[in-house]
Amino acid sequence: MKLTSRGRYAVTAILDIALYGKSKPVSLADISERQAISLSYLEQLFGQLRREGIVSSVRGPGGGYQLDKAVSDISVGMVVNAVNENLDVTKCKGNGNCNNESRCLTHSLWERLEDQIADFLYTISIEELVSEHLERQR
Repeated sequence: MKLTSRGRYAVTAILDIALYGKSKPVSLADISERQAISLSYLEQLFGQLRREGIVSSVRGPGGGYQLDKAVSDISVGMVVNAVNENLDVTKCKGNGNCNNESRCLTHSLWERLEDQIADFLYTISIEELVSEHLERQR
C-alpha cells in the first residue's frame, strides 16, 4: 500500500497551518512555498478540507486558511479521509474479485491490514505531530 501525494500533501498542509497559523490565517501561497507543493494542487485539496469542516477560509487582505477545529481534535485519518485518499491495500480495490472474479486466498488479510492502517491514522492527532516537530527542532 502506498499513500499517494494527495493524502501526504493534505496532512503536510494542515500541519503547516497548525505551526504557522496560530495568530493569523495562512495563505496557500505561503504553504506552497514552505512545503514545495503546487499552489493549484493545494487549492484542490483545500476545497475538500473546507467542505469537511477541517479548515475555513478568511477573505481579503491578510486572508488565507485557518483550522476550524482544535489541533487535538483533528486526526491524520480525518485529513486523509477528507481528501478522498484511498487506503485500499487489496489487489481488487475491495471488490472481492482479485482472483478471476473470486476472492484471492489472502484477501481477508489485506482487508484487516487496511482496517489497522485506518484505525492507526485516526489515533494520531495533528497536535501530536506539531509537538513531535517542535521537539525535533530543539
